[in-house]
Amino acid sequence: MDIQMPVVDGYEATRQIKADPALTQIPVVAVSSFAMKGDEEKARASGCDDYVTKPYSPVDLLRLVRRYLGEPAQR
Repeated sequence: MDIQMPVVDGYEATRQIKADPALTQIPVVAVSSFAMKGDEEKARASGCDDYVTKPYSPVDLLRLVRRYLGEPAQR
């Protein structure tokens, strides 16, 4: 979930996803250039399950996604 989006930001989009009983179990990973104190807490308070700051390692992000999908870790 990108935090900075037009119309509805990532916080609100995540709140809407997590409010829907059919979607609440879907993991949401916030990806943001916001790296100030409190940004991760704000994302998690909106329902994000994890938080990644930009720039990020694509390999690390893929590892995180695989973890949420329950796939075995890859080298």
